[in-house]
Amino acid sequence: MSEQELLAEKVGAIGSITLNRPKALNALNLNMCHLMRPALEEWEKDDAVKAVVVQGAGDRAFCAGGDIRALHDSGKEGTPYAIDFYGTEYRLNAYIHHYPKPYIALVDGITMGGGVGLSVHGDHRVVTERTLFAMPETGIGLYPDVGGSYFLSRCPGQTGMYLGLTGERLKTADTLYVGVGTAFTPSEKLGGLVDQLSSGVEPKKAIASVSEETDAAPLAEHREKIDHFFAKRSVEEIVEALEAEDDAWAQKTVETMKTKSPTSQKLTYRQICEGATRDFDDCMRMEFRMTNRIVDGVDFYEGVRATIIDKDQSPKWNPNSLAEVSAEAIDAYFQSLGDRELQLP
Repeated sequence: MSEQELLAEKVGAIGSITLNRPKALNALNLNMCHLMRPALEEWEKDDAVKAVVVQGAGDRAFCAGGDIRALHDSGKEGTPYAIDFYGTEYRLNAYIHHYPKPYIALVDGITMGGGVGLSVHGDHRVVTERTLFAMPETGIGLYPDVGGSYFLSRCPGQTGMYLGLTGERLKTADTLYVGVGTAFTPSEKLGGLVDQLSSGVEPKKAIASVSEETDAAPLAEHREKIDHFFAKRSVEEIVEALEAEDDAWAQKTVETMKTKSPTSQKLTYRQICEGATRDFDDCMRMEFRMTNRIVDGVDFYEGVRATIIDKDQSPKWNPNSLAEVSAEAIDAYFQSLGDRELQLP
């Protein structure tokens, strides 16, 4: 396979994009964003291109997220790469959200973080039996970005708040339940789907022809509890209510939350509440403000250290408790960047 990190080509009636870093689970980097945007712009103007199809190389991942080691190193060294990446990525997310032609993501395999940003904002998100979705950012001192403030706040009930605060991993049926996926197709049928699309079959018709039903969504079993606990007025109230509940699910959930960055937890709660009242572009501008402050902070670097560098899984968050994270500290993440604001059309 080509050594290019992203492959973009016209195939019949479609523009085809393949994220081509299979050994890195197709983790997204700045070069891939730079390659993807002009291809989409060219196909937008090309009347022969009826739809765009995005997929990941290999059979393990669509895209496991951004290349967080590169972002960690850039932030630590004070180079412009991290902020350049986030700004370019967020502009790409917004472009995908507004893309005028059908945009079809084949969400086959691991899909997290940056991979969610390349899929969930498109028209069609075809999931398979191998799909594993998560927004696990609170576990690395970040928050569910790439438009998480927009789409998590629009998931049914309080499922988006639950996913954002816990980083819970979802399999196929649950992705459909919360609206991340729009159709289920067995992975073995994806090739036939692409053939139909490239031959000019209308996307909805092509996807419907290979779609199948799934089993019941496991998340539905806990939906009443999710809507009850995660509608509380603060992260502290959510934690207190879960701790007081004599229930295995509640105890497991609160123990998971306690492993996450307290600052990230409070940022995530605020961003999802804010996102519910903002349009997409304003959500992305808000997230760019937040991310700039994350890069200037400490928890992201500690989270990446504990997760992928030293791999001791024992981050030392600072502050280390929800009580120590003040409202004023959280407010600062949302303040204007002045002339460094994210510029969107």
